Amino acid sequence: MRYALFVCADESQELSEEDVQERWKAFMSFESDLEARGALVLLQRLQPTSTATKVSKRGGDLVVADGPFAETREQIAGFYVIECEDLDEALEIAAQNPAAEFGTVEVRPVWVA
Repeated sequence: MRYALFVCADESQELSEEDVQERWKAFMSFESDLEARGALVLLQRLQPTSTATKVSKRGGDLVVADGPFAETREQIAGFYVIECEDLDEALEIAAQNPAAEFGTVEVRPVWVA
């Protein structure tokens, strides 16, 4: 079964260069582990919410606005799509994601056509 892991963090948090490098190494190790176990389907890192554009239709009119979908303390920084046996395995993998230490990892089943 496929699951999406949404990596959520506070993008306004300022980090030292040392912290950035530490996190980068932790994520590279996590991704290598996913590849080794054959669970990684896709991963994408997202640009900051300041680059987001919202699109909606109201009364048949197109509304386009700059900015993130929601005003929250944590933003989606990226996502993984993983292949697992079940939710328990997906949760075990999510707990190993470095973002679980400083943010949140949301786990959600993916509809497969």
